[in-house]
Amino acid sequence: MQYALFFAETPAQFAERTDPAKSPAYWGAWTAFIGAMREAGVIRNGDGLQAPHTATTVRLADGKRIVQDGPFADAKEQLGGYLVIEADTLDAALDWAAKAPCAAGGAVEVRPVLPPMPPQ
Repeated sequence: MQYALFFAETPAQFAERTDPAKSPAYWGAWTAFIGAMREAGVIRNGDGLQAPHTATTVRLADGKRIVQDGPFADAKEQLGGYLVIEADTLDAALDWAAKAPCAAGGAVEVRPVLPPMPPQ
């Protein structure tokens, strides 16, 4: 079964990405984590995301498009990236999620992926 892992990072974790003193450790931890998952053969897809301030949110109200700078949720943690993995069980997916560098300060949401839609 495929599971999506959504990596929620705190503002402090996002700041580590570009901090000259902290970015080597930040990126090193992610490189090691993703490398272990690649070696295990579980990654199916995924991407890191730019920082939340680069987001644009679109809504429709009364048929009119409303565009807002920034992410949908103004929350303590923001979406930093995602991976789609192949795991035999939810527990196996949770084991991978717990190893994510952001799990200690942020969070990792694990959600089953819907199967492909049948052709119409």
